[in-house]
Amino acid sequence: MPSYSGFHKKTRQERLDILMQEKTFTPEALETLNTDRNLPEPIAGQMVENHIGTFALPMSVVPEMLVNNETYTLPLVTEEPSVVAALNYASQIIGKSGGFATSVQNRLMIGQVALYDLPDLEEAKATICQHKAEIIDLANASHPSILKRGGGARDLRLDIKEDFLIVYLLADVKEAMGANMINNMLEGIKPYLVELSQGQALMAILSNYATESLVTATCRIAFDRIPGGQETAKKITLASRLAQVDPYRAATHNKGIFNGIDALVLATGNDWRAIEAGCHAYACQDGQYRGLSSWSIVDDQLVGTLTLPMPIATVGGSIGLNPKVKLAFELLGHPDAKTLAGLVASAGLAQNFAALRALVTTGIQAGHMKLQAKSLAMLAGAQGDDIEIVAQKLREGQHTNLEKAKNILEELRKNQP
Repeated sequence: MPSYSGFHKKTRQERLDILMQEKTFTPEALETLNTDRNLPEPIAGQMVENHIGTFALPMSVVPEMLVNNETYTLPLVTEEPSVVAALNYASQIIGKSGGFATSVQNRLMIGQVALYDLPDLEEAKATICQHKAEIIDLANASHPSILKRGGGARDLRLDIKEDFLIVYLLADVKEAMGANMINNMLEGIKPYLVELSQGQALMAILSNYATESLVTATCRIAFDRIPGGQETAKKITLASRLAQVDPYRAATHNKGIFNGIDALVLATGNDWRAIEAGCHAYACQDGQYRGLSSWSIVDDQLVGTLTLPMPIATVGGSIGLNPKVKLAFELLGHPDAKTLAGLVASAGLAQNFAALRALVTTGIQAGHMKLQAKSLAMLAGAQGDDIEIVAQKLREGQHTNLEKAKNILEELRKNQP
């Protein structure tokens, strides 16, 4: 078993060597690792309109994330160094207390057909309910391939909102995110719904508010594993309460959660916009925007919980096209969609713990700016070995900013032969 001690201090090649010792990669994945192969231009040009090139972001890993008693290597795509450092820090602390436990309550996607201009809303609702089985059969006939994989339309729900009758279709989309699948089904049932209701259809579309695809991640951290012990744990619970009562704090609290979530969602080629939209809607399900996580003290442990809508996918979209996404799934060990949802939620909870721990103790800015030192050195114009020299001098000083980085670099160059 390779040692990940000091992983962040090693060179890129040393990190790759460690990963190759631990995992068995396909030849394609090895080529992607060794050559840093990105999305090929011919493929990128077919994926979007008005293509002019590709855009790269750093790809990192957190090598030891303990989830449901299994150790995972999490691939992360982010430009923010403190995200990776914080997630790595939290995963080590939480891992020593047993890691994360996750559960997926369900995995159904929801689509809706909005009907309007109905002569009688209640009568239309009753009529559609009487034909529920036929409508579900019609939905499945609109996308029969999913039936062969054990999925398909599962239920129909109706609700009256002002002068709209909204028909919600719930479907098991298996390993996909399911947008195209759901939309095909909705288009398939729309004419029949219009006929039954004697009204008109305004639209038929997937909902990103995936309340039937909830995942929960939990962790229990012993006080002696937390720097600052019980006092820090108590402050974290207070910070958790603050995010429940103050939407200004809740927005930043949840942004910190998404620092970890988005990095993993991006690495796996999933739609981070859809994930964020659904989760932010879930954060204000009772009418006030609140923090998505909760922290409490139970006996001698700090207990964290995070529940989110998580319609994550392992097939479809760019997942099969982008070499880096394929590599990400190899690093993860090719999890199914439910397992991946648990990993994403665990990453969010870990990121949240790291942020709250920093906020209620030393503050977040000192560590954040020290991790930004290399970026400032490069912005100042440092290259090669000078980057680390300038960064180190920035870390040693009281103030970390671009002007100081430029001054350090200027002085360094004066003294160079």
